[in-house]
Amino acid sequence: MKRLRILALMHPQLVPPDTLDGHTEEEINVWKTEYDVVSHLRAIGHEVRVLGVQYELLPIRDAVEEWKPHIVFNLLEEFHGEVLFDQNVVSLLELLKVPYTGCNPRGMIISRGKALSKKLLLYHRIRVPEFAVFPMGRKVKRPPRLAFPLIVKSLIEHASVGIAQASVVDSDEKLAERVRFIHERVGTDAIAEQFIEGRELYVSVMGNERLVAFPAWELVAEKLADNAPLIATAKVKHDIEYQARHGIDIRAAELTPEQKAFLVHVSKRIYKILELSGYARIDFRLGSDGQFYFLEANPNPEIAEREEFASAAKAGGVTYPELLQRIINLGLRQQRVE
Repeated sequence: MKRLRILALMHPQLVPPDTLDGHTEEEINVWKTEYDVVSHLRAIGHEVRVLGVQYELLPIRDAVEEWKPHIVFNLLEEFHGEVLFDQNVVSLLELLKVPYTGCNPRGMIISRGKALSKKLLLYHRIRVPEFAVFPMGRKVKRPPRLAFPLIVKSLIEHASVGIAQASVVDSDEKLAERVRFIHERVGTDAIAEQFIEGRELYVSVMGNERLVAFPAWELVAEKLADNAPLIATAKVKHDIEYQARHGIDIRAAELTPEQKAFLVHVSKRIYKILELSGYARIDFRLGSDGQFYFLEANPNPEIAEREEFASAAKAGGVTYPELLQRIINLGLRQQRVE
């Protein structure tokens, strides 16, 4: 294996220490992805330089021109405080003609718009929940076709920003209240979707032209209150104490062979329709009617060693160091293709 110069882009506050010694589990949880990626890339022989960026593009250009990395490992989830601006960082890397890991700008734009991605998939006859968009500054008026219960989310934010148990609403009054919360507290347009009672599943996909879909993973909550909806709130995803208290886990999904085959097929179709590349996670609900509903696609998802993407890859026979090397190889090949 060739030793590569790898420039790792991440947020300044997530630049990890060289060792885990002396750090609490809560501290490690904040920058675990960055630590796992950097430490494992170095362990398999690559030269890794970390660059924390948040408000300025010039440091990226300077590092590329000065150090001439073989590839940039992109761990940014937003730029300048805007989730949609990370696609502009990737566009800069393309202009600089330096290979990078993860999704291309087009795939980011298409998939990050929850309404746009659903419209595209509806056109291709892929099942999605009924939904409506509620722009900022406009009165909340529910279309008659949109039946309760509904779940209200930010139209563009990811990582469960703005999602809580109160996001699931069962009346026009609660709908208006939650839409107002998204407008005022999150600062984006809102989308309300039909809430699908059932199981929440994640399928990890990687590739450019030739795709691999790993075994489906499932969100489970063994101690959740009987009347509480199973949704991936911010607490479910990021609060360690909350996870322990409610028995939150993400594990391999028990599905029939037919269900597994369908998820592999439809996940790859979605990946191509949304023009994704590198690696992504496709989220579904398996409803009580036995049907799978597409929820959203996540380009450049969480790839900490213990999270669902790496765990699914391991279940599919790919170790964590191998996964990182595959991600790098895909980035190098994508640049040559385009």
